[in-house]
Amino acid sequence: QLQLVESGGGLVQPGGSLRLSCAASGFTLNYKLIAWFRQAPGKEREAVSCIRNSRGTTNYADSVKGRFTTSIDNAKNTVYLQMNSLKPEDTAVYYCAVGPNPFTLRCFEAGSYNYWGQGTQVTVSS
Repeated sequence: QLQLVESGGGLVQPGGSLRLSCAASGFTLNYKLIAWFRQAPGKEREAVSCIRNSRGTTNYADSVKGRFTTSIDNAKNTVYLQMNSLKPEDTAVYYCAVGPNPFTLRCFEAGSYNYWGQGTQVTVSS
């Protein structure tokens, strides 16, 4: 069964850190396009970061640059999102997504992905 399972969400104070994990099963993350999206209440889903698991290049949304880092452990078939200096506006459900083409220029578009996790809630509040 092809599956993506996120974990690591929770409640954190502003300025704090969290690390999200997304474990893939039933398929390999090698040579895939992988992204983290988020959706806050009443807002559209937006891309946070993407990583091309061919050369390992990454892209980040301007809103998270310098604070978030995405990485892959191919041995564990797991992708991570390290989130530092969290702000209340980072509150959202975070999803990982996997697509077949690591060379696309459209890594921030939801249509580039065909597998999605169930999401994990991140709440930043004092």
